[in-house]
Amino acid sequence: MFLNNHSYYSLRYGTMAEQELLALAKDNGCNILPLTDINNTSGCLNFIRRAPEYDIKPIVGIDFRNNNKQCYVCLAINNEGFLELNNFLSRHLHAELPFPDEAPQFQYTITIYPFKRLKALNKTTFLESEYIGVGLDDINQLKFSKLNTLKDKLVFLHTVSFRHQKDFNIHRLLRAIDTNVLLSKLPKEQQGNLSDKMIALSEVELELAEVPHILKNTQKVLECCTIQFDFSSTRKNQNLSKLYDSKEQDFEALKSLCNKGLPKRYDDVSETIKRRLDKELNLIKKQDYVSFFLINWKIIQYAKSKGYYYVGRGSGANSIVAYLLEITDVDPIELDLYFERFMNLYRTTPPDFDIDFSTWDREDITHFIFETFGANGQAALLGAYVTFKHSGAVRELGKVFGLPKYEIDKLSSGKFNYNQLDELSRLVLRYAKYLDGRPNYISIHAAGILISEKPIHYFSATNMPPKGFPTVQFDMHIAEDVGLYKFDILGQRGLGKIKDAIAIIKENKPEVTLPNIHNAKPFFVDERINAMIEQAECIGCFYVESPAMRMLLKKIGVNDYLTLVAASSIIRPGVAKSGMMREYILRHKNPERRKLAHPVLWDIMPDTYGVMVYQEDVIKVAHHYAGLDLGEADVLRRGMSGKYRSREEFLAVKEKFISNCRKRGEEDAVIFEVWRQIESFAGYAFAKGHSASYAVESYQSLFLKCYHPLEYMVATVNNGGGFYRTELYLHEAKKLGGVLHAPCVNKSNIETIIRGVDIYLGFQHLQGFEKRNMLALLQARVYGKFTSLNNFMERVPMSIEQLDILIRVDAFRSLKKDKRTLLWEAYYKCNHIVVDELQPQLFTLGTKEFTLPEFTITNLETAFDELELLNFTLHNVFLLLEKSPTNKLITRDLKYYKNKIITIYGYLITAKNTRTHKGDRMHFGTFLDQEGQWLDTVHFPPVAKRYPFRGKGIYRITGKVVEEFNFLSVEVIKQERMPYVSDPRFDMTYNRKETPQMT
Repeated sequence: MFLNNHSYYSLRYGTMAEQELLALAKDNGCNILPLTDINNTSGCLNFIRRAPEYDIKPIVGIDFRNNNKQCYVCLAINNEGFLELNNFLSRHLHAELPFPDEAPQFQYTITIYPFKRLKALNKTTFLESEYIGVGLDDINQLKFSKLNTLKDKLVFLHTVSFRHQKDFNIHRLLRAIDTNVLLSKLPKEQQGNLSDKMIALSEVELELAEVPHILKNTQKVLECCTIQFDFSSTRKNQNLSKLYDSKEQDFEALKSLCNKGLPKRYDDVSETIKRRLDKELNLIKKQDYVSFFLINWKIIQYAKSKGYYYVGRGSGANSIVAYLLEITDVDPIELDLYFERFMNLYRTTPPDFDIDFSTWDREDITHFIFETFGANGQAALLGAYVTFKHSGAVRELGKVFGLPKYEIDKLSSGKFNYNQLDELSRLVLRYAKYLDGRPNYISIHAAGILISEKPIHYFSATNMPPKGFPTVQFDMHIAEDVGLYKFDILGQRGLGKIKDAIAIIKENKPEVTLPNIHNAKPFFVDERINAMIEQAECIGCFYVESPAMRMLLKKIGVNDYLTLVAASSIIRPGVAKSGMMREYILRHKNPERRKLAHPVLWDIMPDTYGVMVYQEDVIKVAHHYAGLDLGEADVLRRGMSGKYRSREEFLAVKEKFISNCRKRGEEDAVIFEVWRQIESFAGYAFAKGHSASYAVESYQSLFLKCYHPLEYMVATVNNGGGFYRTELYLHEAKKLGGVLHAPCVNKSNIETIIRGVDIYLGFQHLQGFEKRNMLALLQARVYGKFTSLNNFMERVPMSIEQLDILIRVDAFRSLKKDKRTLLWEAYYKCNHIVVDELQPQLFTLGTKEFTLPEFTITNLETAFDELELLNFTLHNVFLLLEKSPTNKLITRDLKYYKNKIITIYGYLITAKNTRTHKGDRMHFGTFLDQEGQWLDTVHFPPVAKRYPFRGKGIYRITGKVVEEFNFLSVEVIKQERMPYVSDPRFDMTYNRKETPQMT
């Protein structure tokens, strides 16, 4: 009987999840229920999927509203009607247009106009599919309305948004958040009514006893609507089904492309390769994933035609078909990649292909996808729900309750005594708990693009976010449930570094001939590159530069490709926290230790010494060790990936895993230890092909750094760095022989450039220097270098504040005048000449020259100017200390102090916060010593609490030198940040300025 029902996907309005709404309907005896969220279809597919669990026939529609003013409620008669509604809603959302007073003449949709609304519309005639919605409070007015004569058009329209008073309270808070007003100031027209609750059917029948035709019409409307989507495990793949005229042609094209790729990838096409290829092709065809591979291939072909660099990874990297199509550069034969991780008959989803492009190229790739596949509305970005988090909800609620900022900050931080809070603050915390995890607004999935056989609006309406691509109103889980599988197109700075480094090398070293960077196999056996990896000299290189990875490379002693592939997965939390990282290192270094491996596990995973390292190891162990079939093993894979939401099937497989192992005579201690390792993988391990893809890109970047280090570091800086701040990459360039220069008006560009070994910082690094002035400077310099400050000011008009930045960073040093002299001149001239930043001077104006004293500018003053303007200094940072270090101990001396207490000075680079198994906070610190070498520290909970990090700076560290697997670090006992010297620019005793005389 209820035609208008809201879930919490009526964003910042509704309060119930889809299943909560269904449960409410079942409790009230409903066997048919529409979901009609406000201007939104996010919940529709999951509502349809879950409705059979409650013995309810689902119907979907939309409650169309302009600024919370209800226009009409529409119900889809069938799937075509849902398409109509999604088309209509999307057009208005994309263009940000209000909905018209009257709905269009839908062909497969029922439109219900609220009785109160019709008074204003003066609408008296209705199409066959149009109805008048009457609420309980409309009955008396209806008796005196001429609409009462249209008995066949009257239906019961009662809105259901809440279950009880608490829901209504939450609703009002959500409306206040949405309209950005105090709760006490929330207008009535922006709220629903407390009566918008589900009423017992007996009460409805009693209230409408005098107008039984209304209930009869309502039932008729409900019964004529139906909606069908297949959510079964045998559901049809809803992705674009073919690229050519038929699926047979698609398959022949795929086979032909693979055969063309064989001689390119393999000098000797062995029987093993042929068998693997045939096996994959047959299964790809059987699983109906041919077009999935061809679409990825087409994307790659476009990227190659544009000269874009890319990396294909994910479980699809385990595929020889992907390797032959050049979607990936990982050879599954060489690495013995496990076929069943990539695909098996029990797998219900296509393999994962994550294709990385440089951040700059990704947008064009996305445009290509939409132009090629989205012409008929068949492409869209995948949505993602941004939910309320407790801290954010506290902030939002604090504002609508009118709490002062300091009180909101305290509540949000969690640093308070609950017993000392007033009732209002407790109310904020109580309702923040209710909001936690509920949808706030729809955003965009980080990488997913959908390409469907049917129009995307068959499944959902779309929003049009600032990116300019339509975006569906559901997330990846719902997409997979209905048979839509995403294509992952990601942006990655590492590829931008590689692309830019090659361009910089060609410009700075035109005599150099570079090898084909896409063919990484020669790099795998390059002794110089492998020596770099072994010493962890990988700063700036993709995936191998972080402190944790640097530590792991040294502990293992990685010096070849296959071990780097393993390290790329071992570093993941699942392997590291389960203890398997340590066990792998022990077995890698000590052959005797390998004898401890379980014989079956050793046989399954000999390359990792019987230690589970990769995602497919879980499938192998489940299948070969526990005797599960591949379908059951795939349940474990999905369960550990974090994408699989139902725990029932997962727990059933766990029970069978244990039962099978017991039947095989395994001891419980061994069984539960193996299972513990499997569980630790939850979402935190790579497929081997994925790790191998990462290792390939690591070797590509390592090659460039090894043989062209300065050019590579410049490319790294220009691509936003990586794990560390810009200053660390400049420090690395300096260590590698580069000569660093502050920005220069006659030599620098917007980005950092290199000439020989001279590296000139780009203007983009100057804090507060405007982009328009960078462009104006470069445009003026086309006509020749700047010869004086006057010459610059005439050619590049800018405010004194902007000019001050350039002078203080010493960007005019090529003019052979010190910056203090230039500041005197600049301020005098700007005070006496009106500067129009938009209009260059037509004629040169004479200006007075100054007779100035000779100024002395110290390195310390320059360092402070650089700190202010660049956020770092090009000088030795230890120059800034108020007191020089009391000792000169450096990292390379630590080997002489093993297990001894030392004091050492370090400049903080980064600190990783983590927690122990007990939940206590601890830190891992990364510093540079006085020589500029790495210093690694461990801060256990008592020390972390007593001596916290206090921001960027130089610390005096006291601690014990410890060694593990030849890796030295300091277990901190005490640390303090050392004070910097007073800023000499503002210290009159340090620097007395003399007043210049004018001539």
